[in-house]
Amino acid sequence: MNYDLIVLGSGPGGYVAAIRASQLGMKVAIVEKESLGGVCLNWGCIPTKALLKSAQVFEYINHAEDYGIKVNNAEADFTSIIKRSRDVADGMSNGISYLMKKNKIDVIIGFGKIMPNNKIAVTSEGKTKDYSAKNIIIATGARSRELPNLPQDGKKIIGYRDAMVLKSVPKRMVIVGSGAIGVEFAYFYNSMGCEVTIVEYLPNIVPVEDTDVSKQLQRSFKKSGINVMTNSSVEKVETSGGGCNVVIKTKNGEEKLECDVVLSAVGIVANIENIGLEEVGIKTENGKIIVDDYYNTNVSGYYAIGDVLANQALAHVASAEGITCVEKIAGQTPDKIDYNNIPGCTYCSPEIASVGLTEVAAKEAGYSVKVGKFPFSASGKASAAGHKDGFVKVIFDAKYGEWLGCHMIGYNVTEMIAEAVVARKLETTGHEILKAVHPHPTMSEAVMEAVADAYDEVIHM
Repeated sequence: MNYDLIVLGSGPGGYVAAIRASQLGMKVAIVEKESLGGVCLNWGCIPTKALLKSAQVFEYINHAEDYGIKVNNAEADFTSIIKRSRDVADGMSNGISYLMKKNKIDVIIGFGKIMPNNKIAVTSEGKTKDYSAKNIIIATGARSRELPNLPQDGKKIIGYRDAMVLKSVPKRMVIVGSGAIGVEFAYFYNSMGCEVTIVEYLPNIVPVEDTDVSKQLQRSFKKSGINVMTNSSVEKVETSGGGCNVVIKTKNGEEKLECDVVLSAVGIVANIENIGLEEVGIKTENGKIIVDDYYNTNVSGYYAIGDVLANQALAHVASAEGITCVEKIAGQTPDKIDYNNIPGCTYCSPEIASVGLTEVAAKEAGYSVKVGKFPFSASGKASAAGHKDGFVKVIFDAKYGEWLGCHMIGYNVTEMIAEAVVARKLETTGHEILKAVHPHPTMSEAVMEAVADAYDEVIHM
């Protein structure tokens, strides 16, 4: 079979690239070894949000009296919660199957391996078949990273996939790592009644975020009963007994914790082994594929996008890379992706959303800054909604008014960050945001209020 494009991997990078290529008139095939939609739709972004929604609903019920409503004897049916999450994932994967048919994209199920001369060998049920294409995009994604002292067994020491399908709620869980995966599962299992401890090697949880956001999340988590240990590392886990004995090194010495399950959430590693990179001669560095601004590898006709690259490992980044890559292949002149204007969202409670430079990074870059901050405790909508934790923080260049960064923590802030992303793309200044009338009462007007604070014009604080 000869194609204009074959995409290896059907995650949010791969399937989006395939659809855009079809729209541009290419004959396209996509190779997938498991389920359409990749990790994101099946084991990542989507099903975790379903779990978190169930946790949120359960929390609402447990705090219904705060809203003047009485509910008696509410129980979380954990099996049904897990089933709902899997059903949501299956529905999304079926949706991708529909999109493949709609866009006349051939789906080839099996393990794909790239070969020289623009070919892919696909193995399924012990049989291998070769396919050729003018262009091949590698979009094989990533998997849970394993530390040598935390070998995952799927039972007592688990990764994110196992955490999504546990048979019952553990009494106690230790989560190693406090990135997005770690804090989202911490919130979920704590809401389900599990005693959760987060162990973070660095001084702050969610360490890529602005320090003020990290400190606020730690306060909110402690208020919810989540134990947070920073400047700490898990040295070893003894699993010989009924549970786990976790040895933790802290600045005050060694501590031991007993738990039922240890969740390793220490990042991801790219899926680049055994897919033919060496045979084709594609260069890698530090476990990532090397590409140029338009995702060309060093071998003509071969491209790579998504988590196999050294850029932010986010679904929306992979999708944007796929579109940019395909449009360039088609002879268009797409803009290069601005990796300094990529929003990050974390869906624990309170949610976190951010884009651009943190305050520390802005100062380290040599900017003289104006910083504004508006707490949701001063927001009428947040008070009415019963979600007063958190704030919006904005950072501007004092000289030219450039919007350097925006950092939010609070209820539903992942739906609010797009304003900052678009404004920064359009090179909007602080003055323009301040004078753009925001609707009242909304959570989003906190953005305007934070900007007003930066320029000493804040009204409601």
